[in-house]
Amino acid sequence: MDELCVHGVRVPIAAEEVSTAIWDALKSELYEANEARRVRRAIWPGDRVLELGTGLGIITSIIAEIDDVRVWSFEADPRTARLAERVVNFNCSDNVVLAHGILAAGPPRKISFYQRSELWMSSGFASQGSYEKAIEITSGDVDAFISQHRINALVMDIEGAELDLLQNARLPGVERIFLELHDHLYGLSGVRVITAAMARNGLIYDPRGSSGPCVLFARDDGEREFDAEIALAS
Repeated sequence: MDELCVHGVRVPIAAEEVSTAIWDALKSELYEANEARRVRRAIWPGDRVLELGTGLGIITSIIAEIDDVRVWSFEADPRTARLAERVVNFNCSDNVVLAHGILAAGPPRKISFYQRSELWMSSGFASQGSYEKAIEITSGDVDAFISQHRINALVMDIEGAELDLLQNARLPGVERIFLELHDHLYGLSGVRVITAAMARNGLIYDPRGSSGPCVLFARDDGEREFDAEIALAS
């Protein structure tokens, strides 16, 4: 089996286990490159992190390297979850709990999930394109999970499902949310809905941890010092 190093994370995945496009992105370290650069600004030492959309576990592993962090991560696609488990086991200690499933706003319900050969295109949207298989997954209540595990930071890459979740969840005690927007699925009107929902929860767009569709919403922490790294990158 091949073992790649992607953003400093060991990835023991064989080429035949993913599509050609994903394999090429892994080899070139373009896979989740924007998230990998920014997520360390969103997660602080001691955070209790809920990650929705594990993917291959690369971002999970980066988060888990931060001092005294605990991570609970959910992946809807069972095929992807099996690969992510391998990556997480190679890179993380006992501070990550990885599960196959979906957390959503409200009481448990059946959600249709559409598996595609390009794992990063698998989603809850049938309209996103042709798919190989549709499966049904019973969701868990995201707010109940956040309360039970005292989550204070949320990381999401869930292919458009963030619109419904952020619009309808209460997110008790969450101080920071780092997510990838999927405006091609819900348009700028959906981005406006998400931004308004964040404002209702006291969370503000934070340019310090945002880049393109990867955005950080955080509570106001007052005045800040000049950050040369951000200034040079802008």
